[in-house]
Amino acid sequence: MDLVAGRHVAAERRPIRHLDPVLLLVVVALMGASLLLVYSATHRSLEAIGADPGFYLKRQATFAALGLVVVLVAASFDYRFLKVYAGMIYTAAIVLLVLVRTPLGTAVKGSQRWFELFGFQLTPSELAKVALIIMLATFLSEIRRSRNELSLPDVYGATAIAGLPALLVFLQPDLGTSIVLAAILVGVLVVAGARARHLALLALTALVLVVAALQTGLVREYQLERVRALFDPANVSESALWNREQAEIAIGSGGLTGLGYLRGTQTNLDFVPEQHTDFIFTVAGEEFGFVGAVTMLLLFAVLLWRALRIALLAKDPFGTYVAAGIASMFAIQMFVNVGMTIGIMPITGITLPFVSYGGSSLLANSVAVGMLLNIHMRRLT
Repeated sequence: MDLVAGRHVAAERRPIRHLDPVLLLVVVALMGASLLLVYSATHRSLEAIGADPGFYLKRQATFAALGLVVVLVAASFDYRFLKVYAGMIYTAAIVLLVLVRTPLGTAVKGSQRWFELFGFQLTPSELAKVALIIMLATFLSEIRRSRNELSLPDVYGATAIAGLPALLVFLQPDLGTSIVLAAILVGVLVVAGARARHLALLALTALVLVVAALQTGLVREYQLERVRALFDPANVSESALWNREQAEIAIGSGGLTGLGYLRGTQTNLDFVPEQHTDFIFTVAGEEFGFVGAVTMLLLFAVLLWRALRIALLAKDPFGTYVAAGIASMFAIQMFVNVGMTIGIMPITGITLPFVSYGGSSLLANSVAVGMLLNIHMRRLT
């Protein structure tokens, strides 16, 4: 059935005709911007140690090329088959999150989040985002087959599904990805029609858990200090303020049109930590100014618009919930990443989708976009 016009149509034998070109072009544009910004953020520091200045650029270009292949593969099969394998996909993600905490995982800067494979780092938490979306969509769509609204046990059932990977990720420790997983849960529940009072109870439960985590020491001191740096900067150490201050200087120095590509002072002198990953947006702001930063935000706005549009046009609840989960994932990552670079959000280590350096995140996001294209192409079948 055509959800827009409300008329019955014949099954479409060539769904490629309904590919969303706008969504695909936006993703390609963001990947292209990533290559420019990653090179600018890394070439000087690599030159300083006698390394290939294009090292990170070449790796990111490889990830981008693989990402486009992943997009096409994820869009090529009928997304409804994912419901059959949702349990296996979710279980595999949980197993990887457990294994990464064993000697098989690699610890970097006090966090054990990666597997080292052939010179590359595989981050299971990135894959867990997509697995959670598929599992939640399957769980909630099966419920909606039998009744029109979610009960409180249904809401807590979905919360349990999201809570397990969120807890495992939080213990790595990775607060940022835990927040993303929570946002996916809330986004899918809202679209699935969870009642306001049930969501309020869920929020109260979350608050109790946060207080318990604070009381038991599960929240690390550096994580607390990052929050205090935002709300009470006068009473934290200078080191806790350094990242935020340098990011704000970089953004502010760009002015209207920027200092010019490869000419950013903060960028070239490495004043901004992790500027090719967590703080990649500062490079755009410093070198391309307000115009460049707003252009990037507009690209993300279009990305979210297309994802929400696909959620509305999806043929079935499963497709709607998958698209809603993906939209929630992209939205929270964009908002928090940009927010922490301009000083309105605490620093959490959340990367900017398709723009920050990193293979696991780029490939996971590519799977998500492939699923969006898949749902859009098959909305009439």
